[in-house]
Formats: sequence, C-alpha cells, structure tokens
Amino acid sequence: MSVDSGIDTAQATGYRWVVLAVATFAQAASCFFVQGIGALSLELRADLGLGAAQLGLLLSASQLVPLLGLSVAGQLLDRHDERWVVGIGGCVIAAGLCTGVVAVGYAPLLVALLIVGAGYSTVQPGGSKSVAGWFGPSQRGLAMGIRQAGLPLGGVLAAAVLPAVARASGLRMSLVVGALAALLGAAAFMGLYRRPLAPPAAYPVRAVPVEVQSTRQRPFAAGWRLLRAPAISELVLSGMCMVSVHGAVAMLAVSYLNTASSIASGPAALVYAGVQAMGAVGRIGLAAFSDRRWGGRHSTVRASMVAAIGGMALLMTTAGRVPAVAVAAFLWLGFFGIGWYGPWVAHLVESAPPDRTGFALGSVMAVNQVAVVAAPPLLGLLNDATHSFTPVWGVLCLLAAIALCYRIRLPKRT
Repeated sequence: MSVDSGIDTAQATGYRWVVLAVATFAQAASCFFVQGIGALSLELRADLGLGAAQLGLLLSASQLVPLLGLSVAGQLLDRHDERWVVGIGGCVIAAGLCTGVVAVGYAPLLVALLIVGAGYSTVQPGGSKSVAGWFGPSQRGLAMGIRQAGLPLGGVLAAAVLPAVARASGLRMSLVVGALAALLGAAAFMGLYRRPLAPPAAYPVRAVPVEVQSTRQRPFAAGWRLLRAPAISELVLSGMCMVSVHGAVAMLAVSYLNTASSIASGPAALVYAGVQAMGAVGRIGLAAFSDRRWGGRHSTVRASMVAAIGGMALLMTTAGRVPAVAVAAFLWLGFFGIGWYGPWVAHLVESAPPDRTGFALGSVMAVNQVAVVAAPPLLGLLNDATHSFTPVWGVLCLLAAIALCYRIRLPKRT
C-alpha cells in the first residue's frame, strides 16, 4: 500500500480545514444508513414484524465486527496512510449494503450490517487520527468535536431521507441510497486527504505506563497495559456507559414518542432528526468548551453524564409522557447523550502515547464496542418484557451514576 509524501503543516495551515471537512463528510456518509435505522424503526417493525429486541440486534450487527476490527484498524493506521485505510473501509460499507439489496428480509439485513461493521472499523479511528494529526492541542477539541459531529449529522440526513425513501420505494431502495452515500464519502476522503509531514504539536502524554510504548511486538499485552492505566480505564467506563445511552436514544426515541406520547410517525421521525442535530451541535459545542480548560475534557464529559441522567429521569415521570416535555427531553439527551463524544475522544487522543495514537484509539473503541453491541438488544429485550420504557431509562441512570462516581474518585486515585 503506497504512502503519500504528505504536506508540510507550516506551509499549508489552511489545508487542515479541508482535512476536517472531508473527514467529517466521510464519517457522516459511512454511518448514514446505520444511523437511519432508528428513524426507520416503525417501517422495519411494520414490514418485517420486528420487536424491540430484534430492532436492537440490527443496531448491534453493524457494531459486532468492530469488537475485533477496531484493534486491527488501529494497528493498520499506525503502519499505513489513513487515506487508504479509511477509503477502503468506506468501499466495504457500500459493498455490504449492496448485499442487502439482493434479498430484503431480517436475516439478509443482519448479514449486510455485519459487513458494514467491518468497513466502519476503519472509519471511526482513522478519521480521528487524521484530524488529530493536523490540529494542535489548543484547537484539537473543537476540531475533534466537528469531526465527531459527522455521526449525528449522518443521522439527521438519514432521518430526513430514509423513511421517505422506504415509504415511496421500499426498504431495498433505502439500502441503495445508503451504499451510494458510503461510496461518495470514501471517494472524497481518498481524493482530498493527505497526511501531514509532521504533527503540529506534541501530544501531552497522561498517565499511560511507559512499558505500553515499548511493546510493539505484543499487541494484546500492550493493549492490556494501556487499558489498565487510570486515565484510560476511566475513559473506557464512561464511554461504555454513554454509548449505551446513545444506543437507547437511537433505538427507542421514535417508538417512545409514538406510543408513550401519541406523536404520529412522521412528526416523530422529524423529532429524531432534531435529536441527531442537537447531538451534532453538542459534539462541536462541548468539545470547543473543553478547549477553554474549565476543568478540561474530564469535567465536560462528567457534566454531560449528569445532564443525561436528568433527561432520562424526566422521561421516567408522568410529565415525560406529555408531547412537548418528551420532545424537549429527547432534544436535551441529543445534546448531552450524543454530544459527550466530542470531548471524550479528544481526551482519549491526548492520553495516548504519541507514536501509538491509532493503537490507543482502536483498543479503547474496541472495548467500548462491547456496550455498543450488547446494549441495544438487551435494552430492547427489557422493553419487550416489561412493555414499558421506564425500566430502560432506570437501568441507564444507574449505570451512569456508577460511572460518574468512578470519575469523581479518579483524581484522588491518580
């Protein structure tokens, strides 16, 4: 695999914004269909006869392969140009969605999303590494937040487009649209991205054991040492908790608004698009706020966890069933329950060894995938078994409170 000579950051300071734009677009395009599954929930349930647990399995299918794929992708990113690693991953996503076009059904859709997950394994850490290499610490939070906003932005577009396509032309055509979006994102990234000749500034290394940096020939041992570092372990715990919140909002928002608050399917899908839009705003705003050093990234993520608990607690009350209150609560959860990821991933990049950024991103994101894969079907099963949304929000509040207590204790432990 060839490697470009790169671009001198000192001579192309404006080019970093091109890199940021194309990385954000590639992220939005690659997750376009998967982020649209939540908006398609009513159509999927009606056409395929799915329950909440089966719908959760669809969300998990696209995240199953990254359990191992993210670690592999991280090592590839340390050895090869992000341009090709991310670009080829986008092509794999398109190929996976095309396999689902052949026969629309629950089982073929699960297989298609498994293939999508293999391609997406490269896009998430690859885009983060590409942006981190072009922006110094003073702007890295803002840049990472903008780039991470690509995921909810993809959700906004998917919520606006995919349900309408499915109602007009069927689920098969929605898969075609998703494949075309992934191909467009891959082509844009391969055509426009170039890596910098040198990073703009050294990464501050925090609380990562020195022996992690010297175990290149033992990836599993290095990964274990990395995950045991205090700064990394608390990122893993908070990340697993908050991705579960994100998954629950993506899976249940439309259903909750439709059944608990009696909002019609069309307006409920539009509210879901607004939730994703608030997530994009949150990822940019919270990450930029963390650059101002009010407690840094750590306190920003902690505040997001507290806010998410408040939003879910409101949905557990009788007032949370009032349409206006429910809409406001989900928009709140969009801002904090999705927006937390911007400052979180910036904190992860800055906590990683400078020459092992891809490995650190891949390893921590791979552990997070356990929650990404397990949470939607388990929470959906809980929803099916109890015929209520309250236990789901209650379990997530408890998990967030446990993770928050660990974060509060961390400074003393460290």
